[in-house]
Amino acid sequence: MGRFPKDFLWGGATAANQCEGAYNEGGRGLANVDVVPFGEDRFPVMFGKLKMLECDDQHYYPSHEAIDMYHHFKEDIALFAEMGFRCYRLSIAWTRILPHGDDAEPNEEGLAFYDALFDECRKYGIEPLVTICHFDAPIALIQKYGGWKDRRMVDAYVHYCDIIFRRYKDKVKYWLTFNEINMLLHMPFMGAGLLFEPGENVEQAKYQAAHHELVASAKAVQLAHEIMPGCMVGCMLAAGEFYPRTCAPADVQAAAEADRNNYFFIDVQSRGAYPVWAKKRMERAGIQLRTEPDDDQTLREGTVDFISFSYYSSRCITVDPELLEQADGNALGAATRNPYLKASAWGWAIDPVGLRITMNTLYDRYQKPLFIVENGLGAVDTVEPDGSIHDSYRIDYLRAHIEQMEKAINEDGLPLLGYTTWGPIDLVSASTGEMKKRYGFIYVDKDNAGNGTLTRSRKDSFYWYKKVIATDGEDLA
Repeated sequence: MGRFPKDFLWGGATAANQCEGAYNEGGRGLANVDVVPFGEDRFPVMFGKLKMLECDDQHYYPSHEAIDMYHHFKEDIALFAEMGFRCYRLSIAWTRILPHGDDAEPNEEGLAFYDALFDECRKYGIEPLVTICHFDAPIALIQKYGGWKDRRMVDAYVHYCDIIFRRYKDKVKYWLTFNEINMLLHMPFMGAGLLFEPGENVEQAKYQAAHHELVASAKAVQLAHEIMPGCMVGCMLAAGEFYPRTCAPADVQAAAEADRNNYFFIDVQSRGAYPVWAKKRMERAGIQLRTEPDDDQTLREGTVDFISFSYYSSRCITVDPELLEQADGNALGAATRNPYLKASAWGWAIDPVGLRITMNTLYDRYQKPLFIVENGLGAVDTVEPDGSIHDSYRIDYLRAHIEQMEKAINEDGLPLLGYTTWGPIDLVSASTGEMKKRYGFIYVDKDNAGNGTLTRSRKDSFYWYKKVIATDGEDLA
């Protein structure tokens, strides 16, 4: 197997709301992710169907403590360094910097926290990759504006970007504007702080919010290049090719349409304009975007430098109701099980070759460097009596995907900047809010109900990934 480039950015990825905790410490304000509970109300809240803008005593909110990385980050980054990380993807919590989302002056305690975190990364030679907005909308702005439905969110976001760019310009080179921006269409409250009133045109509201995020992203790219010459700013997509279930033309067309829906945001962020099919689709649906005269120029001049994406699985789609067998764990719309693939415990198809296919599709489409910023296996881990954790299933999953990455680089010639697995340490699941759905190389002693010591311990995969990085992907045994 060929080695990876010497400057390849091996590492791992987390999100503030899934690992930091300390939701009401250090001057931090309340965000949408803080009011999404564990249990049966979680999905109705995430989808914007159940209004919850404050916390109550009847629910458990996993993000409030998460794995308490706010107080453990030095220990956690030391463990990442022990594995040899060259890159650590993390997100900044918007309300840790601006508690109300649009405060005139930032919260110095929040700024200092990330200074300390970035300094800790730098101490070990770890390059930070920072997501500016990772499913993170300030509650104050949701109450004030209705989240990203309102144009004023663009100015609030750019103000936030201006503060963090100027503060961290000497510590952070790689930035992402929005995490999995396409999830706005599927989890509107989680993705963009959207709530829907009875009778409201939901599709109109979602696409209007999407336009505001796209304009905000373009403005952020321009601002970053102005403040930090030499930095790189990327978009971020929840990726995974849609396969037609059969070779029936209707299935092939359905898969192509589903892929288009997924790439809609990235088409704009990478190419700088709405694709013709998207304009026609909105026109047919009666969606009329409220825009400003310079929006087209902003989008055109604010294209991203690279394409980053998460990849967990491919999807399979059919229009034949007799073949429709719903796949679990799929938040990207109607899909069916792929009979040629095994699935994880949460119903995600395990498809390493699909990663290579997706990479080639993205590069063919955009001709920009790629960065895999999430890939991993959620599974239930068992702690043995001696404290060891034998997660060979996770090693098998990651090995198979790394093998396909290597082929994409050395056989297909694709420029891949790096690979940050999700998540290098166990954290709260964004979709289900569970802790038992573990991804990490590092085990955290905490359960779904919030019980546990938060003690960190190394799994077998910890030592395996350390070896992979040390050999630049040559030793995957």
